[in-house]
Amino acid sequence: MRLQHADPAHWPVAPGWAPLVERFFDSTTGRALLDFLAGRLAQGATVYPPEPLRALMLTPPEAVRAVVLGQDPYHGPGQAEGLAFSVAPGVPFPPSLRNIFLELQRDRGTPPPMSGSLVRWAGQGVLLLNTCLSVEDGQAASHAGRGWEALTDAVIAAVASDLSPKAFLLWGAHAQKKTALIGAPHRVFAANHPSPLSARRPPVPFLGCGHFGAVNAWLEGQGRTPIAW
Repeated sequence: MRLQHADPAHWPVAPGWAPLVERFFDSTTGRALLDFLAGRLAQGATVYPPEPLRALMLTPPEAVRAVVLGQDPYHGPGQAEGLAFSVAPGVPFPPSLRNIFLELQRDRGTPPPMSGSLVRWAGQGVLLLNTCLSVEDGQAASHAGRGWEALTDAVIAAVASDLSPKAFLLWGAHAQKKTALIGAPHRVFAANHPSPLSARRPPVPFLGCGHFGAVNAWLEGQGRTPIAW
């Protein structure tokens, strides 16, 4: 599946996100992004995912308990499904997702699932947000700096402005650059990216970070329901 339309009317979001999203696409940056996407589609580019705002459809702002921040969608055919680190059902696990499941098994004793889709997390209030929300086939970060970051920064800031305590899982230097958008009473859990290039390296190896159990313990300490990872 690929992006078919450079038109937000085809990208539904939960009602609570709609004002923020509409303001963005009415802005100069938002209009420039849509013009760029329309131009690339007109030139025959294959753009993923088919629903760039799917994370904002599946996880309403009032439901958010945790945020997992990624960089940009997977750029292989059939992989990206609009949720950070998640792949469509039936798609082989990319290396980063494989390491996420390895750490989940080590930390929580949870065996790797049959599907790499993280829709089940999104339905529990885990906002699976990439900082850039589209990419071209075979070209990592090809849409970085085109405007999506203004929208996703606004989403992070909006989540942080709500005083119901939330956990922010920032894996890798790129995600950790967003720490300044997050303040009390929220909690940041930082580690290296789950990519094989960094998952075992210092300063905080992803494999062994224990974030899944630590997030649940922290949520329970805040009076919030833990997540069934």
